[in-house]
Amino acid sequence: MLRIKKEDEVVVLAGKDRGKKGKVLRISSGGNRAVVENINMLKRHTRPNPQKNIQGGVVERESPIQLSNLMVICRECGKRTRVSFTRLSDGKKVRECKKCGGTLDK
Repeated sequence: MLRIKKEDEVVVLAGKDRGKKGKVLRISSGGNRAVVENINMLKRHTRPNPQKNIQGGVVERESPIQLSNLMVICRECGKRTRVSFTRLSDGKKVRECKKCGGTLDK
């Protein structure tokens, strides 16, 4: 089970965007990279393709960043935190904030 999931609010710990916050848009299939909103932007030069209705030019988009360079921001206390896992009484496994003890899952 991953410590960072889609829709989580995260802060970047290392790299050119250190200190910036953003929402996780998707996690790669390998599970070690994530695409975060407005983080690790790159410029892609695209050729026009009228069949696919692509205009062409320079397009800016997010590129994946390693999960080790991200840290979850707790919804309850608002601080960046490490993640622990606990089991509820019904046997369901949930992610938990190490600082305030609140759950990170919806």
